[in-house]
Amino acid sequence: MSAAGLSQAEAFARIRLLRSPNIGPVSYAQLLARFGNAIGALEALPELGGKGKRSYRAAPVDRIEREVESVRAAGSKYLFHDQPDYPALLGEVAGAPPIVTYRGDASLAAKPCVAMVGARNASAAAVKLARELAGELASAGWVVASGLARGIDGAAHEGALASSVGSTIGVIASGIDIAYPPQHEALQERIAQEGLLIAEQPPGTEPRGSHFPSRNRIIAGLAAGTLVVEAAPKSGSLITARLAGEAGREVMAIPGSPLDARSQGCNHLIREGAVLVQSADDIIELVSGFDGVPRSTFREPVSEFDHAPEDLADAEPADIASLLTSAPIAIDELIRQSGETAASVQLALLELEIRGQLERHAGGKVSLG
Repeated sequence: MSAAGLSQAEAFARIRLLRSPNIGPVSYAQLLARFGNAIGALEALPELGGKGKRSYRAAPVDRIEREVESVRAAGSKYLFHDQPDYPALLGEVAGAPPIVTYRGDASLAAKPCVAMVGARNASAAAVKLARELAGELASAGWVVASGLARGIDGAAHEGALASSVGSTIGVIASGIDIAYPPQHEALQERIAQEGLLIAEQPPGTEPRGSHFPSRNRIIAGLAAGTLVVEAAPKSGSLITARLAGEAGREVMAIPGSPLDARSQGCNHLIREGAVLVQSADDIIELVSGFDGVPRSTFREPVSEFDHAPEDLADAEPADIASLLTSAPIAIDELIRQSGETAASVQLALLELEIRGQLERHAGGKVSLG
């Protein structure tokens, strides 16, 4: 389970910390910054979480022991946020998963990557186009990332796998040992054998609605750009595109007929600033020179601040409870209005979150939970 530079005890403590109640990617990073390691953070959790109305208990040791055994049994491994194989681009995304499990070739995540997503009930023409584009991108040395859903996702994976030199990354919303959708069981296994399969959820976890936006942020985070081939308005594919835009990545879309509802999402993206592309050459031209400044203007990046500042270990929590309501507010606004340091405000939010009194939202916003 452990890897170079990470002891087995610390690796186990990290998994236990992340699986504990009210701990998410941001609070996990802040706890590591404050206490230096997961072992120290776990020791402090009961006191931090016990300031509320009820006592706090971290994830049971035996539950984590069973999880670790399930990961081994599935032929998968853990990958931690600070290990060399952790995808560099994904690590730049706010709230990136601090621990994932994977099967396959982890080095694929370090190669140039394009995400390709789209409708589950895609048209035959769009499925054919997605398969061809993915094959051409893979042949040109690009890794194609997608979410293993029916329709465009599956076609993207299949097209990339059909290339003699390329490969693909599949990100799933379930545990690493659960095939979803069931009809893609063979495809998922092939990706694990020939490409890279990534899961954020613990083994044995069936996919739920809330898992899919989390999966989408990983897909968008892995890639220099996200291409939407065909999508209806308010679809999950548009969520992936929005997340890519917020992460400062390229957002691309294939235009379609306004008479087909499945094209309206792509046309909307283009109207809002996504780059219109029609061929693999268009995509490669756009993303091959990506230097962190996208040409697409779809969604301005959210305000950036350090979730785990270096001085968090020395900070005292600010008194900001009166500034919070059920309406989401940006953390940088809380810092501005309170007049406190960023570290003190972050520490106060951390304690509220551990006690189950805080909810985090997209774009660096928080509200009372």
